[in-house]
Amino acid sequence: MRIAVASGKGGTGKTFVATNLFNVLSRRGDRVTLTDCDAEAPNDLLFFRTEKVSVKEVTHQVPVINKDACTWCGRCSQWCSFNAIFFVPNAKVIEVIESICHGCGACSYACNDEAITEKPLTLGTVTSYMTDKNNPLIEARLHVNEISTVRVINAAIKESGDEGVVILDAPPGTSCPFIQTVDKADFVVLVTEPTPFGLSDLRQSVETLKEMSKEPAVIINRSDIGDRDVAGYLEKEKIPLLAEIRYDPAIARAYSEGRLVTDEMPELASLFEELADKIIDRYGTGSSKR
Repeated sequence: MRIAVASGKGGTGKTFVATNLFNVLSRRGDRVTLTDCDAEAPNDLLFFRTEKVSVKEVTHQVPVINKDACTWCGRCSQWCSFNAIFFVPNAKVIEVIESICHGCGACSYACNDEAITEKPLTLGTVTSYMTDKNNPLIEARLHVNEISTVRVINAAIKESGDEGVVILDAPPGTSCPFIQTVDKADFVVLVTEPTPFGLSDLRQSVETLKEMSKEPAVIINRSDIGDRDVAGYLEKEKIPLLAEIRYDPAIARAYSEGRLVTDEMPELASLFEELADKIIDRYGTGSSKR
């Protein structure tokens, strides 16, 4: 079972939920993998003692234009949906903007003069770790100056496999990286907060998931601050509320210091254990003991 933990904005507690859910499942001996899909700013690794197992580069093909063979017809530029080929025919200028190329190969297909070949460009890495509880932690990491996270995320999810429970810590927002992550999930948990911004971004996430025919459930973090508009929205839309986590400075302090509250606060350990059981029993196929 793949569980995506997502949010419409950063800072709601998405990684807090994902890491502690992984921790309680690890502690009780379940088969569980944590995959950090926030390739632009991965940080799940900070909360665990790990040993590096492998590093794999993620590449895609970008075009190389042979200007001696080019007839300056402009077909490659016309076929590029991402405007990654800069073409000025009168000045005989044609350049590939590698940073926005998606490696789709349309330009190579369009060229009738065999003036385009391809070369690999490294986008990022997928690193596999093993925690001290003998559970895999997979990290997607985009290289500096690269902007195409989707291939790196997909490679990380593929590396995670499908054994037991796989927790996908999704990128924030509702753009392509979010969509690629939740698309691979069997169940989506949205983490929100009881504020106007939280509600606005929750609505965006829910509407995006509706377009994908996915029905999420919600966790309200810092539930005792702000207003009750989020709870009202969930009731109106008939979206399941999985849990409410109260605001506590001790939680914020532990998180900022890279400590897991499920190791230090028994009441939260119980909450996350109940949360795990609720998700697996109600929405999944269960997880196997080792």
